[in-house]
Amino acid sequence: LQLGSVAGEEASSRRPTPQRLEAFASGETDPGLAALYFDFGRYLLISSSRPGGLPANLQGIWAEEIQTPWNGDWHLNINAQMNYWPADVANLSELHGPLFALIESLQEPGGRTARQYYGARGWVAHLLANPWGFTSPGESASWGSTVSCSAWLCQHLWDHYLFTEDRAFLERAYPVMKGSALFYLDMLIEEPEHGWLVTAPSNSPENAFLTPAGTEVHVCMGPTADQQLLRYLFGATAEASRILGVDETLRTELEEKRARLAPTRIGSDGRIMEWLEEYPEADPHHRHVAHLWGLYPGDEIHPRTTPELAAAARESLEGRGDAGTGWSLAFKLAMWARLGDGERAHRLLRLHLKPATLETLNERWSGGTYPNLFDAHPPFQIDGNFGGAAAIAEMLLQSRVTSAAPGAEAEIDLLPALPADWPEGAVRGLRTRGGFEVDVRWEKGTLAEAVVRSRLGRPCLVRHGARDVELRTRTGDVFVLDAQLRPSRRASSAPPSTRR
Repeated sequence: LQLGSVAGEEASSRRPTPQRLEAFASGETDPGLAALYFDFGRYLLISSSRPGGLPANLQGIWAEEIQTPWNGDWHLNINAQMNYWPADVANLSELHGPLFALIESLQEPGGRTARQYYGARGWVAHLLANPWGFTSPGESASWGSTVSCSAWLCQHLWDHYLFTEDRAFLERAYPVMKGSALFYLDMLIEEPEHGWLVTAPSNSPENAFLTPAGTEVHVCMGPTADQQLLRYLFGATAEASRILGVDETLRTELEEKRARLAPTRIGSDGRIMEWLEEYPEADPHHRHVAHLWGLYPGDEIHPRTTPELAAAARESLEGRGDAGTGWSLAFKLAMWARLGDGERAHRLLRLHLKPATLETLNERWSGGTYPNLFDAHPPFQIDGNFGGAAAIAEMLLQSRVTSAAPGAEAEIDLLPALPADWPEGAVRGLRTRGGFEVDVRWEKGTLAEAVVRSRLGRPCLVRHGARDVELRTRTGDVFVLDAQLRPSRRASSAPPSTRR
């Protein structure tokens, strides 16, 4: 990744990193700092998620204490997942292996937890996880009882398949997804007012609402985050069963109960509702924004396909505010990128990279970046590094597939959230869902050239601004697109592309 001119990047790189952080926080333009941060995020994942080892935890492998913050474990209500957001898009798919092994290892203990706590089939994991297979609700009910964490883990399995379409991997992942789906099928209850199926008990990760008496309450039924996650899990598991040609009866049940899950709704204030009712928030600027999971990393909310929900998600982000701890800033940064707002995303990046100091440790939820580029939670939590890297990639390239069925079209958006501070640059080797590898070069704030390599032969629709082009590809094809998205070269005898 190169952001800014080569000459400008070389000049900036001669300054010590702490000085660059200070200057950037004060408003100076330094595109190369974002590129450095992206590269650093890739390096951290390469270093802390090795084949055969444990997945990157809350500090990666950089924990200097015997008793590490948060026990150096895996928090499954966003943190462990965020560690792996850059893996596929940043062309580090093989580094997902330790996370997948951890997920598989949770099935047996998670099966006991499902039976003993809920009388349910399948398996479940709550917020706390460790190498010894802890899957029960842990510590405080206000956050340790979050029930949808294993569904979120399974999103990584299905999303990895969407990037790779590796059938052997899907055959390995499907039983894990199926077991997770079976648990939720059994534990769902019918919400009395609308007849929706909802999780209960659960909570919207770490957040609280106020009762009419002013009591602060965490435990609830059917928080929006759970419903979005189960819609994804049930849909993914049903589609995986269809691809593999198994479990037709289960697939029917998943599709029927998926249709009965509580929908994502817009409140009277124009924002996405976080709970089944419009409760007042105990902390209107809470660092978690889990009820917007369907915007990112999910795919339920998108400006193009669900503009009303996207507008409500924007209102929700405005209401929460830009301030936050490190990983929270990275999360919101990625959401603004998904909304196509490059300027707001860049503003969040500037906050994300603000210098953190020893004094920061006394500010409980302050974010920022230390002089060595580690993320300040505080004290130090590596998920902000990984989330920030993934968000930078999201500003440059986005992808989705409407179906994993053979022949279904992938969609690729080039430079969807490019800020004015990055008028020129280039990136090579980003990966997309549907099995494409993409290079992009831009000048004066607009596309100059893109190279699209088809690894799987799937058709794709490539967009940039108001333009789009449909490419029908075969495995190994390479398309070079100019600024108007005209394909100027094909590396093999593929059918011609069609303009739309």
